[in-house]
Order: sequence, then C-alpha cells, then structure tokens
Amino acid sequence: MQKNDAYPTVPGKLKNFRLTPTGISGQTANGIFYIQIYAENTFRIQVSLKKTFQANPYSVVARATENAFTFEETDAFLILKTTKIHLLIRKENFSLTFKNPSGEVISEDDPNYGIHWLGTEVSNYKKLQEWEKFIGLGEKTGGLNRFGQTYTHWNTDHFAYGTGDDPLYLSIPFYMGLHHGLSYGIFFDNTHKTTFNFGAGNNRYAYFSAEDGDLDYYFFHDQNISEIITAYTALTGRPELPQKWALGYQQCRYSYYPDKEVIRLGQTFRDKGIPADVIYLDIHHMEKYKVFTFDAINFPDPASMIRELKKMGFKIVVILDPGIKVDEAYTPYQEGKSKKLFLTYPDGEIYQGQVWPGWCAFPDFTLAQTRDWWAEKLKFYTDLGVDGFWTDMNEPATWGQTVPNLVQFDYEGAGGNHKKSRNVYGLQMARCTSEGQKKQNPGSRPFVLTRSGFAGVQRHAAVWTGDNVSSDEHMLAGIRLVNSLGLSGVPFAGYDIGGFVGHCSPDLFARWISIAAFCPLFRAHTMINSHASEPWSFGEEVEAIARNYIRLRYKLMPTIYTAFHQSSQTGLPVAKSLALVYPFDDKVYHGTFENQYLFCDALLIAPVESYKSITKIYLPAGNWYHFFSGKKLKGEQEIYWDCPLNYLPVFVAAGSILLMQSANQHAADKHDGRLKIHIYKGTGTHAQSLYEDDGISYDYQANGYISRTIQMDHDHGTLVIGEATGEFQSSFSKAKIYFHGFSEQHLIIDGQEQKLEPNNVAFLDEISEYDPLPMGDHAFQICKAVPAITLHLDQKEQVIQLRH
Repeated sequence: MQKNDAYPTVPGKLKNFRLTPTGISGQTANGIFYIQIYAENTFRIQVSLKKTFQANPYSVVARATENAFTFEETDAFLILKTTKIHLLIRKENFSLTFKNPSGEVISEDDPNYGIHWLGTEVSNYKKLQEWEKFIGLGEKTGGLNRFGQTYTHWNTDHFAYGTGDDPLYLSIPFYMGLHHGLSYGIFFDNTHKTTFNFGAGNNRYAYFSAEDGDLDYYFFHDQNISEIITAYTALTGRPELPQKWALGYQQCRYSYYPDKEVIRLGQTFRDKGIPADVIYLDIHHMEKYKVFTFDAINFPDPASMIRELKKMGFKIVVILDPGIKVDEAYTPYQEGKSKKLFLTYPDGEIYQGQVWPGWCAFPDFTLAQTRDWWAEKLKFYTDLGVDGFWTDMNEPATWGQTVPNLVQFDYEGAGGNHKKSRNVYGLQMARCTSEGQKKQNPGSRPFVLTRSGFAGVQRHAAVWTGDNVSSDEHMLAGIRLVNSLGLSGVPFAGYDIGGFVGHCSPDLFARWISIAAFCPLFRAHTMINSHASEPWSFGEEVEAIARNYIRLRYKLMPTIYTAFHQSSQTGLPVAKSLALVYPFDDKVYHGTFENQYLFCDALLIAPVESYKSITKIYLPAGNWYHFFSGKKLKGEQEIYWDCPLNYLPVFVAAGSILLMQSANQHAADKHDGRLKIHIYKGTGTHAQSLYEDDGISYDYQANGYISRTIQMDHDHGTLVIGEATGEFQSSFSKAKIYFHGFSEQHLIIDGQEQKLEPNNVAFLDEISEYDPLPMGDHAFQICKAVPAITLHLDQKEQVIQLRH
C-alpha cells in the first residue's frame, strides 16, 4: 500500500535496543522508545517520532526502580517480566501485549495500528476484550461504566453543565479496565487535549490519543483495583492529611457581605445548635473583584471580623481568582508586569483576557518565580487570619471561553503554548497556593479547594465539581463525579449541596444534605439571586433534618478522620464506588444501583431522589444492617426500601466496627470524652483503626499522634482494643461498646465477668410533626435493646471475651 499523509505513521520495525538498570530503550524504524519499570505492578511506556522525549514535569513524583525486572528475547519478541506483569514487545511492528504471569492477556495493542500518529496526533489503540468495563477517568459525567462512550480532557469553565456534558473543569487521564477477573490501569501522561474512546462507534478497540506530544503512559496491573489505585497514587502522590476542621460542615454563597452579614451567619449557626466549621468569602469580599484586596466599604476591618468568627469556632476560606486586573495603580499588576510573571504572546506582549475585574493579566504558574511571588502575596490574607483558599476560575476561565493557542508559558524552562499548558494551569495554581500557605503558616497544614487541575492535584488540594444545578439529576450526577474522582486518586472531593445554579426546593435540599453528610467534602453553596442554601432557609422541618445529618457527620468524626489518615497513606478514596470493592458484580454497574457507594468502608449509602418515598436498593455480597433500625438483611439481593426525607437509606456491613463520638459544634469543640464503638455481628476477624492527632499541625509526623487497632474475632467472640502507639494524648478516656446483632449477654474483662446492658440507640434525633402540613412521615427509628458496656479506655491492650 502506498504511503501518504492519509495513513497513520507507526513506530515500525525494531532497529536496536539496549538494557538499562530501569528497563529498555532503543529505536524503531520511525522513532524512539523507552520502557521503564517503576514497581512490579507499574510500567512506563514512552514512544516518540522525535529525537527526545517531551515529559510532563508536574504529575509524577516517583522514580523508576533499578533491577526490578528480568529480560528475555525470542525471535519475535522482547520480553520484560516482573512478579506482576509480563510485557511482550513484538519486534516486527512494536506492538505491546501485557500478560500476567499465568499467561492471561491483560491488555494488548491492536496488531496493526496499536501505536500511531496522524500528523501531530498520537494514539494508542487497544483491543477490546470480551465484556470489558472501564471505570475512573476523573471528573467525567455519565455512568459508572465508561464503555461505549468518548471523553475529552480539556479543562473547561462549564457553567450549569448538563449531567452528560463533557469536558468539565478538571482532567485526570487515568482509567481502569476490567475483564475476565483481571483488572489494569492506564495513566496517559500527556498534558495536551486528549481523547479516550471506550468502544464508542466501533467494536474493535478502545483508544486514547493526544493532539500533540509523545505517547507516554503508565500501565498498572495487580490483584485488585485498590492496589492499582495505590500504585497510581504512589506514582502521582498522595494527599496530605487535612486539618480536621476541613472535614466538618462548610457554608458558602456567592456572596456573603457585608461583614455584619458574615458575623450574623456564624452566630445563627451557633444559636440554632447546627454544627459548622467553615465560612467562605466569595468575590464580593474584594475591592472591585481584585485579588489580594478587601472591599473597604463592606469589610472596613476584616481582621476584627475574622477574630470574632474565630471566637465562635469558625475558619475562614477566601476565594482566589488568577486574573490580575490590568491597572497601573494596582500593586500585583505592577509587580507581575515588572518581573515578567504573566502569560504573554510570542512577541512578549502580555496576554489579556476579561474576567470579573475586567481586562486581566494571568500569572504564569508554570514559572517558578511566579509561584514564589504568588506564595508571598498570600501573606496579605494569612496576616488577617484567613485559614484556607478556594482557587476558582483556574482553567483558566475568561469571558468568551477562549485563550489563543499561541499564548506562551514557561513550562519549567522548556517552553510551551496554551495547547500544551492549559490542562496543568489549575494544578500549578493549587500547588503554589498550598506552598504559600505552608510558607506563611508553617505550623499548620494547608487547605486549598480547587475547581481545575490535572493528575497529581490530590497532593495540593481538595476538589469540588463546579457550577452544578439544583436538580435531582445533578444531585445523583455529583455523587458519580465524586466517586469517579475517588477511583482516580482524588479522595478529597465534593459538590455544592443544593446546587449552585437555580432555586433548590425544600425537599431537594433535605435529601441532598443527608447524602452529602457522607461525602468527603461537606459544603453547601449557591449563586447570587438564588434561594439561600443555609440549613434554616427552607423552613423548620428541613432545618431539623439538616441539623440531624450535620450532627451525625460530627458524631462520625473519629471514623472519618481515621479514614482520611488512611487515605493519606494509601491514596484510596473515603467514598468508594461499589466497583472498587465488587468489581466483577455486574449489578453494581446497573443504572439503578451505580450511585450507591461505601463511605469509610463500613457504611453503604443508597442515594435516592427527593421525590421518592420508596426506592430499589442492591445489597452486595455479605450481610448488612440497616443503620437506623438495626434490622439485619442478607446480601446479593435487590430490595425495596422506604426512604422518607428524614431517613436516607444507609446500611452497615456485617462485621464492621464503627467509631463515633458525641456531637460537637465544630471540630475543635470538646466532645464528652466517650468513644462509642459500634460492632456489627459478622463472621471472621475484622479490624478498625482509631487515629488521633491535634488536627492542625505537622506534629503527627514526629510521633505527635495516637493510634490503636480495635479488632473483633466474630467466630470466637473476642474483642481486642489494641495498645495505643504515639505520644499524643487521646481525647477519649472512656469507651462505650455496642454489640449490634449479638446474642451474648455477658463478657469477661480483666478476669471479671460483667453483664451487658440493653440500650436503645438512635443515630438521629426525633423530629417534631410540623404544622399544618408536614412533608413526610417522621416515624422515629431506633436500634432496640443493643447490648452495651462502658469501660475505661486504657493505653495498654484490653482483651474482652463475650459469653452467653
């Protein structure tokens, strides 16, 4: 066949190769390649038509491992082997096949055009496996299973996006494939606009492609999805343990002003006994929307306002937009201009785009000097007592939604245009904002919430899903977005409770906040000229429901904070799609059940629309307990369940150990000192950690923590509260242990037999019947006659033996 530009360029036949300590490199007829082993379950594949590779310097923090593979050569193949992956490289056309040590195909290139270029566009086509499913890919709308769909990574300001719209604000080109009991992951590390096609419009292959740059991807394979996510986050970095207050309830609006209104907001939370930790200040806190300013009319003394709010136990988070107003009298513009810190055209003229302040220049966050400057500018806020930052409009967004592609970025000295650099702009803004906080307040962990980002953003910031809409469809879509982000290495994520755009109804807000109590980021937010989103804004009945679920969130804080600590060690999500735990159970991908997820491993959350009073739920394998009533149910069945607005369907996995405390008004507010340990009868041995530190500083990195493991051997009735490690003083002096589903009535501890006392347990408070027309049935649900005992919580190991 005659070669012309209409046909793809392929790497061609292998010409030569050489082994290196970390892998193999060489040349093909048309290009170069380098394959490296980063871990036994992680391979890197680089292929280019150019003489050198063009690597992304921002996402990967790991390095390849030396001498971690064995090598074989046959007439047809080069073969690299680890204990988890065997990679076969076909010499004839440089197509790749990944197998497990048993010889099963995990993934393989299309035999003819696996890797190819059409002009500057580079693609990798993988053969579709029978019944293959695809999950992850970060902030992407649609169903849990990505099969049959195409997605684009191009960070986009997408106001009031539809529940099937693409792309959105943030790009994480990492997905996982599942077939024949095997699972794998692929991270395409290319910052240009990329496309992922999972068998859309064809039945031959799935593929990923980029408009320009190299084929540079990482391939992961392990026994389960959890290990793949852990490997991906070992590569791109793990999230820091957040301050505890960041896990509490957060209230936001576009916008709260003047200062008296902000103080009134905080005081109302305290007067109504509704726990809350954070109040946000949106763009109206600024003077004419100029970043690093406060409006002198509406906020004449911001330091005093912040001090007053802190006395109530609130933390303050302010918005940061990247657009720097073009104003010769405005110091940040003067400094950025004189120091050459802004994005420019190729001829050196500063690029200007319109945003809230008018015509703006944009800091080049791919330039180290700009990041240092931005970190210094944060001192304006931290000196006033600001606790965290909310980086918005950082796709970057401009009116008209277009930045000319010839706009120039430094890209760490390598140079790059807008096409190459856009997708990492938000990541780099989040990075230097986090680094700036550490510089200005080195004793405290940073808090950054970002709208835009790229792979690796989890190292620097939490993520929220942008300008959603007040609708049941968006409520459920937000759950899928957060769960997909969790599958993609971003465990700290959330959505705007109640919806940012539109007018939220009372029923919808009640349902939304009950679901969001089990979301990693717990923030309500709405836009200007819409219905307010404070918990009391929808009448007394919704206020009571909201108070109940916000209080429940704070009661669960020992479990939640421990889960975030574990996530900082493993990269695994706090809110887990059922696909992570039950990947080969087809029912978890069904449209009826794909929104269900596990929160902190133990709790099965079954989201349901606000207008439904009964819903269909799938209980996966194992036994389950209804959280609010204690009713025991068998798994692997579909059930219909009553779901009045005041009782979201929540279930607890049999065998689980759930840690709780008394409700407090904010994270630093003292609880009653009693750890509540809820154990749910199951089989086998189950363990749950309890982790504590000061919730603020980095002292935990120098033994300033306390940790213990609570383990229940259900088959033998033995409970072990492990010895405490670390030097931090626990906030708990006593423990009350509840044995759900157990028939035993006595236990032996320290050689003494003690009787268990029956307790009625209510996880929510009873709601009054509001006149004249309550919205729903307020039947009060309790777990009846749960055997329980209270004991002193020692530093040393405590062994408890149950007996009839």
